[in-house]
Amino acid sequence: MRSIDIRTVDPATLVDIRDIKIGPSMPQSERMMDFIRQSKNPHCLRFGNIVVQIDHADTDVTLKRRLIGLIRGAAGESKKEEGDS
Repeated sequence: MRSIDIRTVDPATLVDIRDIKIGPSMPQSERMMDFIRQSKNPHCLRFGNIVVQIDHADTDVTLKRRLIGLIRGAAGESKKEEGDS
Protein backbone atom coordinates (compact mmCIF):
# COMPACT_ATOMS: atom_id res chain seq x y z
CA MET A 1 0.00 0.00 0.00
CA ARG A 2 2.87 2.40 0.72
CA SER A 3 4.43 1.89 -2.69
CA ILE A 4 1.76 3.78 -4.66
CA ASP A 5 3.24 6.51 -6.85
CA ILE A 6 1.02 9.54 -6.26
CA ARG A 7 2.08 11.00 -9.60
CA THR A 8 0.42 8.15 -11.49
CA VAL A 9 -2.48 7.10 -9.25
CA ASP A 10 -6.01 7.89 -10.45
CA PRO A 11 -7.52 10.19 -7.77
CA ALA A 12 -10.97 8.75 -8.51
CA THR A 13 -9.81 5.41 -7.08
CA LEU A 14 -8.90 6.95 -3.71
CA VAL A 15 -11.12 7.66 -0.71
CA ASP A 16 -11.68 11.35 0.04
CA ILE A 17 -10.51 11.88 3.62
CA ARG A 18 -13.45 14.25 4.19
CA ASP A 19 -15.79 11.27 3.79
CA ILE A 20 -14.17 9.30 6.62
CA LYS A 21 -16.15 9.56 9.84
CA ILE A 22 -14.66 8.18 13.06
CA GLY A 23 -16.64 7.99 16.31
CA PRO A 24 -14.71 9.85 19.02
CA SER A 25 -16.19 7.68 21.78
CA MET A 26 -14.61 4.47 20.43
CA PRO A 27 -11.37 3.20 21.99
CA GLN A 28 -8.21 4.30 20.15
CA SER A 29 -7.50 0.85 18.68
CA GLU A 30 -11.03 0.66 17.26
CA ARG A 31 -10.75 4.19 15.81
CA MET A 32 -7.50 3.20 14.09
CA MET A 33 -9.05 0.05 12.64
CA ASP A 34 -12.12 2.00 11.52
CA PHE A 35 -9.88 4.56 9.77
CA ILE A 36 -8.00 1.76 7.97
CA ARG A 37 -11.27 0.07 6.98
CA GLN A 38 -12.83 3.28 5.64
CA SER A 39 -9.73 4.58 3.90
CA LYS A 40 -8.93 1.24 2.23
CA ASN A 41 -5.34 2.47 1.93
CA PRO A 42 -4.29 4.66 4.89
CA HIS A 43 -1.07 5.65 3.08
CA CYS A 44 -2.74 7.23 0.04
CA LEU A 45 -5.92 9.31 0.19
CA ARG A 46 -7.27 12.38 -1.46
CA PHE A 47 -8.63 15.71 -0.29
CA GLY A 48 -10.93 16.79 -3.10
CA ASN A 49 -8.75 16.54 -6.22
CA ILE A 50 -5.48 16.59 -4.25
CA VAL A 51 -3.74 13.24 -3.75
CA VAL A 52 -2.12 12.94 -0.31
CA GLN A 53 0.49 10.33 0.59
CA ILE A 54 0.96 9.62 4.30
CA ASP A 55 4.03 8.04 5.82
CA HIS A 56 5.68 7.99 9.23
CA ALA A 57 9.17 7.87 10.65
CA ASP A 58 10.32 5.14 13.01
CA THR A 59 10.88 7.42 16.01
CA ASP A 60 9.54 8.12 19.49
CA VAL A 61 9.27 11.87 18.79
CA THR A 62 5.61 12.86 18.57
CA LEU A 63 4.02 14.99 15.88
CA LYS A 64 3.31 17.59 18.56
CA ARG A 65 7.03 17.83 19.44
CA ARG A 66 7.97 18.13 15.75
CA LEU A 67 5.41 20.90 15.20
CA ILE A 68 6.63 22.79 18.28
CA GLY A 69 10.17 22.55 16.91
CA LEU A 70 9.07 23.86 13.52
CA ILE A 71 7.19 26.77 15.08
CA ARG A 72 10.10 27.66 17.33
CA GLY A 73 12.46 27.50 14.37
CA ALA A 74 10.21 29.73 12.29
CA ALA A 75 10.00 32.19 15.19
CA GLY A 76 13.80 32.24 15.45
CA GLU A 77 13.88 30.71 18.94
CA SER A 78 16.86 28.67 20.00
CA LYS A 79 16.50 24.91 19.84
CA LYS A 80 15.23 23.42 23.09
CA GLU A 81 15.52 19.85 24.25
CA GLU A 82 12.96 17.32 22.99
CA GLY A 83 11.43 17.02 26.48
CA ASP A 84 10.55 20.74 26.68
CA SER A 85 7.05 21.80 25.78
